[in-house]
Amino acid sequence: MKKITIAIDGFSSCGKSTMAKDLAHEIGYIYIDSGAMYRAVTLYSIENGIFKGNEIDTERLQKEIGNIHISFQLNPSTGRPDTYLNGVNVENKIRSMEVSSRVSPIATLGFVREAMVAQQQAMGNSKGIVMDGRDIGTTVFPDAELKIFVTATPEIRAQRRYDELKAKGQEASFDEILENVKQRDYIDQNREVSPLRKVDDALLLDNTNMTISQQKEWLQKQFDKTIKG
Repeated sequence: MKKITIAIDGFSSCGKSTMAKDLAHEIGYIYIDSGAMYRAVTLYSIENGIFKGNEIDTERLQKEIGNIHISFQLNPSTGRPDTYLNGVNVENKIRSMEVSSRVSPIATLGFVREAMVAQQQAMGNSKGIVMDGRDIGTTVFPDAELKIFVTATPEIRAQRRYDELKAKGQEASFDEILENVKQRDYIDQNREVSPLRKVDDALLLDNTNMTISQQKEWLQKQFDKTIKG
C-alpha cells in the first residue's frame, strides 16, 4: 500500500497532537509533533538565559539555533514518542505553563521557523508520517496528500488544557489558560512568517462537540478515502 504524508494544522489546544498520535498508531505511521519542537527551542531559551524578562535575545538565539537538535523516541511505557532536546528527554518540561506562555514569540522568529522546517522536512522525506502543527499544510508539506485543519471554541480548548494540567498534578488557572489560548490564536494568525491559516485543499474538522471516538472515526474515514483515492 502506498504511503502518504498527513498534515494536521489548527489552533492551540485543539487536541491535534493526541489525534495525530492516535491516527499514526492506528495506521502504522511515524508521528512528529512540530509544536513540541518549538516548545523545545523555548525551553532551551529559558534554560540558557536567552530570555531577558519577556524579551528574547534574538541575536544570541540565532547564533545558537544550529546547535539545537530535536528528535523523537518512542516511549515503551506510553507507546507514544517523547521529545528529546540535544539527546535529553524534555517531554514533561515542554508542557509547563512557563513554556506555553513563551512559545508563540519564539515561534514567530523567521530563523527559528526556517531551522525547524528544515528538520521537519528531513524527517518526512520517506513519507508514512503524520505531522501536526500550525504551518504543516502551508509551509512544511504543501504537497501532503491529506491535509486537515482543526478548530474548536477557545473556551472548550482552555477547558481541555486545564483538565490536562490538573490530571498531571500541575497548578492551573482556567482564566489564565483561556487568556493564553486567545493570545496564542492572535499571534499564530498574525505573525509575518507562516501564519496559521486553512489552505483550500484542507478538510475542516471542528471538534468542539465531538467525542474522541467520533473524531477517530472521522479521521480514519478521511485516511481510507485518500489512500483509495
